[in-house]
Amino acid sequence: MGSAIARNLATTHDLLLGGRDETSLSVLAAELPGAQAWPFDLTNVASADVAAVSRLDVIVHSAGIALLGPLAEASQDDWRRTFDVNVFAVAELTNLVLPQLRAASGHVVLINSGAGLAANPGWGVYAASKFALRAYADALRGDEPSLRVTTVYPGRTATPMQQDVRRQEGGEYDPSKYIDPASIGRAVASAVLATPDAHITEINVRSRPH
Repeated sequence: MGSAIARNLATTHDLLLGGRDETSLSVLAAELPGAQAWPFDLTNVASADVAAVSRLDVIVHSAGIALLGPLAEASQDDWRRTFDVNVFAVAELTNLVLPQLRAASGHVVLINSGAGLAANPGWGVYAASKFALRAYADALRGDEPSLRVTTVYPGRTATPMQQDVRRQEGGEYDPSKYIDPASIGRAVASAVLATPDAHITEINVRSRPH
């Protein structure tokens, strides 16, 4: 999903592609004009990781993990790992680049999930993290009125994460049944490229029935 978002924004923005996998980031950066890899550990981000970022108009948080199962079987490690990636890393990275975002009257985009709107059995830990991410976005929007803050709620999308989800559910993975990541990329671009008078606060994307 992150790659699809990057491809949709590459025509209008110079990109910093953040994440841990430097090789994958470099391969994608080579495809996109004005893009460069920005490798760092999202769950251990520090001021040194953002020291070279002098200007930032938009930040898109698209990393996430989903560990499924009944709440009674969820370990403390499951809770910590999920919140570390889905919530804490988002809050910490945003705080570190907040001066640059404020200077640009910038835009924070958070890729949430349908699970951030409704919690279903077996999805409790993941849903709790996405509800927290939703609350974070709403609070940030109020705390930082100079910024635009957009939450995107994708339904099931044809990504490696969805493959892992289907494995955990014990079902087959058929990408044709799910949203094309490019559709999420276009949805993000629509919010980012909205005219300055418009603040698109939420986007809900669902797959059409086949």
